[in-house]
Amino acid sequence: MTINADLAMVNLDSSDPVAHAAFYARVLGWKIPHSQAEYAMISKDGGSIGFGLVPGYRPPTWPDETAGKRYHLDLYVDDLTVAEKEFLAAGASKPDFQPGGERWVVLIDPIGQPFCICPRPQG
Repeated sequence: MTINADLAMVNLDSSDPVAHAAFYARVLGWKIPHSQAEYAMISKDGGSIGFGLVPGYRPPTWPDETAGKRYHLDLYVDDLTVAEKEFLAAGASKPDFQPGGERWVVLIDPIGQPFCICPRPQG
């Protein structure tokens, strides 16, 4: 292949783009350059994540493997315990099923989509 594409941004389906973007902006420390009921975006250092309204959006059921999981984000953090507390305070929830043991923690964002927090690699 002679042509290589560059990733412009990631867009995620959402039942509430404004709240979804606000949650991840808080969790990641990114800015919100655009926020409307039908679409919101967060950005930092040239990277962006968009959240688009999908009427009737239904999040997957964690850990139901037949529920059609659409995506999940893995986020590096310096301290799993501190990050978990802060993200729960920001509106996340923690499901009982935790397949990572002490290697990572699965949380559920405010619209019901799972994401993981992982220790930042050292070195």
